[in-house]
Amino acid sequence: MRIRIVGGGPAGLYLAYLLARQETGHEIELVEQNAPGATFGFGVVFSDQALGFLKEDDPDTHDLIAPEMERWRDLALNHPSGERVTIDGIGFAAIGRHRLLALLAQRLESVGVTPRWETRLEPESVLEGADLVVGADGVNSIVRQAADFGTEIRPLDNRFAWFGVEKPFDALTQTFVATERGTFNAHHYRFTPDRSTFIVEADPATFAAYGFEEMDEDRSAALCAEIFSEVLEDRPLLTNKSHWRRFPRLSNARWSVGNAVLIGDALRTAHFSIGSGTRLALEDAIALAQAIGERGEDAGGALALFEERRRPIVTKLVEAANRSAAWYEDFPAHMRLPPYEFAWSYISRSGRVDPDRLAKIAPDFVAAYRERVAM
Repeated sequence: MRIRIVGGGPAGLYLAYLLARQETGHEIELVEQNAPGATFGFGVVFSDQALGFLKEDDPDTHDLIAPEMERWRDLALNHPSGERVTIDGIGFAAIGRHRLLALLAQRLESVGVTPRWETRLEPESVLEGADLVVGADGVNSIVRQAADFGTEIRPLDNRFAWFGVEKPFDALTQTFVATERGTFNAHHYRFTPDRSTFIVEADPATFAAYGFEEMDEDRSAALCAEIFSEVLEDRPLLTNKSHWRRFPRLSNARWSVGNAVLIGDALRTAHFSIGSGTRLALEDAIALAQAIGERGEDAGGALALFEERRRPIVTKLVEAANRSAAWYEDFPAHMRLPPYEFAWSYISRSGRVDPDRLAKIAPDFVAAYRERVAM
């Protein structure tokens, strides 16, 4: 079977590797419009067990990536009052996006697949000449434009920009700041021993009050560094296509149409506040590769099996991500809560945290909350 994978991000690279590893005789073509290593952003974050799904099925890839990840056990909230609340036991891990892509490309090279870099396909021809076409090409997917997947895109109201900083934070940290002109929050975490991701988010009124729409990338970074100077310890913010954007809440009624199927952000987006986007993309690749391995030359059967197994899992995670996004869309109102009530609102925002389970995971935080707030 001739399989064309469009998109050289984590989902596309890993799917191509998994299919080639099966040694079933499929002809695998990976097409990416950008040059090798071209990517925006800085580090990507996972829950502390996020790579556990690789360990059993693909220990070699797990053992390649895991040692290069930064790990920590606590989550910290810097409340606008100046008080810092630590939530213990909520572990995370992170790796540079560029490094993750390089490691996955290394795995792909080990099975003899060479991507066609700097090759742009058009919607009119992307589905031609292949028995199966996989859209792993992100939010602006060419594959999705080639067929009617029942796509719905609803941009959220808040604006965010993705920066970096040469400062290692000791935990995944959320810093909330109130100024005379508005409110901000920043999501920041280290992804190498000396560098961190620093995502700045602003509500629409604040974004307008500061005039970010008219600023270039460097001026915007400088102003955000000034606003968050205390937590940054006066370090400058680094840029890499750090343009302000609105998060696109994307979904598709149909996962596949004819010989085309979508995975990763081409299929659906999960708000960055729960750190599941890259994990979902990799898990999509695993599930699709397994379905193709089981159905062989029956592409239609493989796509049906992929969706049957994967959709219930994805639906649950995306619903949690949407609840988290809704909390952030109203973060200025939450900032008015006292520190520990604010922290409880934050940690329970996705609806996935049971109070009894949280007491076992984060006993120090729950004990402090109970001491400060009558339950």
